[in-house]
Amino acid sequence: VMVYIKLAIIALVIVVGAFYVDIDNWTPFMPNGFGGVMGGVSAVFFAYIGFDAVSTLAEESKNPQRDLPKGMIYSLVICTVVYIILALVLTGMVSYQLLGVSDPLAEIFALKGVKWMLFIVSIAAVVAMTSVMLVFQLGQPRIWMTMSRDGLMPKKFAEIHPKFKTPGFATIVTGLVVGLPIFFTNENLVLDFTSIGTLFAFVLVCGGVLMLSPQSEAELAERATKGKFRIPYINSKFIFPAMLILSASIIQFLFPTFFTDSFRFSEEHFATNISMVVFFVLCIVMAVLAFIKNLSLIPLLGLVSCCYLLTGMAVSNWKWFGIWLVIGLVFYFCYGYRNSKLNTDR
Repeated sequence: VMVYIKLAIIALVIVVGAFYVDIDNWTPFMPNGFGGVMGGVSAVFFAYIGFDAVSTLAEESKNPQRDLPKGMIYSLVICTVVYIILALVLTGMVSYQLLGVSDPLAEIFALKGVKWMLFIVSIAAVVAMTSVMLVFQLGQPRIWMTMSRDGLMPKKFAEIHPKFKTPGFATIVTGLVVGLPIFFTNENLVLDFTSIGTLFAFVLVCGGVLMLSPQSEAELAERATKGKFRIPYINSKFIFPAMLILSASIIQFLFPTFFTDSFRFSEEHFATNISMVVFFVLCIVMAVLAFIKNLSLIPLLGLVSCCYLLTGMAVSNWKWFGIWLVIGLVFYFCYGYRNSKLNTDR
């Protein structure tokens, strides 16, 4: 119900806002260049978080092999289309310089004198925050429940509520862990921290898929005959290096200073440029590995894309993420490693 309410309000915003669009506001189309666009993508990546929560409901689905991939793909496509249209309308209504506020939707309609839309936008904000919290409350407890079954977390997290048949204890802990820090932390820090954590998790997932992927068409056929879980395989031996060369050529043609700016280690952009250099080295290494080991193209593109988005993160985000990562590693080596089923079953 809340999703339908959000989509209805977004559709209303798009329709009403379309009457106030001035195409001159789209010039220049990328005022901060390609790097500015990708930096913004890294910062607002949290807007796409949620589609992966569908995968946590595998046990509660009648046909997860069919329904889960469809659910994730459909949600991504719908969100992408809606975000593109909404961004075009909002940037067409006013100059992009006026969008740097905490509530841009309300600000834009207030500037245009459409006062009645402010109330509707407020309703949308409340519904959106509520639905997002419900998604996190749905997905994270089931992740902890699975980790608990594997011995990586205390067994208490795997307990199922006798009445509701859900991971009750894990749900309560999730609410406390997620809800309480919100009152004491900066909103932008929370959003950036969420983005960097999710991107890093996606990097690990793509890397894991690369490890599980077949290395040849023969191995793919062998897995199919044995009835194993099949991962779509496209040989990246020649495709990935060609894509890198083509992408670099297009970027150099459209943005002649992109690569020179990336290797200009000024004090202001030192951290960002260092991460870009690391990314370029990673691309070269992955191209060589793709050629030698016939890596699967889809997870390889996912890994490289997520790594590129990580280069747009600020130094402060990396510091906090590093602290959180250290805490997780300490917990793993003190508890998870010794109690892991993978370790105890050897």
